Amino acid sequence: MLDIFSYLMGGFSEILTFTNLMWIFFGGIFGSIVGMLPGLGPATGIAVLLPLTFGMNPVTALSTLTAIYYGAMFGGSRASILINTPGDGGAIAATFDGYPMTKNGRAGEALAMSAIASFIGGTIATILMTFLAVSISKVAIKFGPPQYFTLMIFALIATSAISRGNVIRGLFATSLGLMVSTIGADSLTGTVRYTMGIPELYEGVDFLIMIIGFYAIGEVYNNFGKILFNHDPASDAKNSNYDISRVWVSKSEFKECLMPILRSTPLGFFIGILPGAGATISSMLAYSTEKSLSKDPDSFGKGNIIGLAAPEAANNATAVGAMIPMLTLGIPGSGTTAVMLGALMMLGIKPGPMLFTSQPDVAWGVLASMYVSNIMLAVINIPLASQLVKVLKTPEKILLPLVVALGFIGTYALSFATTDFIIVALCGIIAFFAKKLKIPISSFILALILGTKIETSFRQSMVLSKGSMSIFASDSISIFFIVLAVLSLFGPMILNKLLKSDK
Repeated sequence: MLDIFSYLMGGFSEILTFTNLMWIFFGGIFGSIVGMLPGLGPATGIAVLLPLTFGMNPVTALSTLTAIYYGAMFGGSRASILINTPGDGGAIAATFDGYPMTKNGRAGEALAMSAIASFIGGTIATILMTFLAVSISKVAIKFGPPQYFTLMIFALIATSAISRGNVIRGLFATSLGLMVSTIGADSLTGTVRYTMGIPELYEGVDFLIMIIGFYAIGEVYNNFGKILFNHDPASDAKNSNYDISRVWVSKSEFKECLMPILRSTPLGFFIGILPGAGATISSMLAYSTEKSLSKDPDSFGKGNIIGLAAPEAANNATAVGAMIPMLTLGIPGSGTTAVMLGALMMLGIKPGPMLFTSQPDVAWGVLASMYVSNIMLAVINIPLASQLVKVLKTPEKILLPLVVALGFIGTYALSFATTDFIIVALCGIIAFFAKKLKIPISSFILALILGTKIETSFRQSMVLSKGSMSIFASDSISIFFIVLAVLSLFGPMILNKLLKSDK
């Protein structure tokens, strides 16, 4: 306990500098703005500003990206509450009661409760992470190649199985990501693979460039019609038809929401730790749980403030939980943390069980920045709410070209190679069709990032076992992850059949 406290104090001494605080504040504002813009979300915000962190101090860079992530989670509900349009998947549940509150003339209360619930959920989840991260790291130190291989396979299958739409689409995206990860020189033998004679591909496809293409440029392509044509006038009227006179909640409303917030926070946190689960699932579960516990369930969907507070707390707690597997195991817990993992690798930081011992200044500095980010975001999103929401009225034909410009500038800044522009543009086109076909990009990105690690772990396991596959069933940890992978893949199908048979 004392060791954790002393390490955390060291993290605060690392993070509490003018430069770090300035970047956290900037990241929080930028994330809040990106989060409230429909269709963008935290992964897009991080992807756009990722090249900006190149050359930064690792703690400053990661603190900035973390602030963008948390800011987007705070801001995601703004569009849900005011115009009934979620900023991202995690903010969908905020539309159920947030928008009815706006229609009932309670927009200010809804915005305030959203920020308060997000702050409490994020802070409590960060405290949980402070005490659990080191324990998970100590367990992870015992992992060898077979354990890492089965863990990463579980992460890929779980992400594919939980992805929206068809499981087959998720597995297809995962397979494509693994295939692309093999392009370039073999890390063990040096053999050049699948480059089609293109010298620029000898070192592989830069996943940071692909992230910018898929998340930043891809979203612009998906909104291309909005750049060329104006919105429906009725939609524009809806965007400006809200009044925010007082952004705060009464003492009675706070007391009413406190227990639902405290119940939803650990739920969201532990769901966030699971690879692929994400904020959409946790916020929906938090909402349905509070509705089932309510003495007046019929009031949900009509402007019940608890129906807004619970999913918002779970939403932000999930964002914190998703950081644990990324930092302690090197396995992203969500699509956004997959992008952040790319940033870690770009900065030369190797996430995993040794991070807290080999680079404690980075690990504990990032943890300390989470506390600071939550405080700053509460300050940004409550007093400045009436000003921030004006961004919702920015025309897409102005906003989206700016995203394109930032995306291409960032791409060029990474390697100063014009050929990367072609890759970015192609990734944007692929992302466009992937969204139309409901193929999850997050599964592709996760497989792309983990592909080399999976291949290396598999080869090392085969060397250790002299070619025997039995090594993956030789200890309890590997068997545990294999069982979880099988349950992730077939569990939902079995459950659906059982439910249909009961009917």
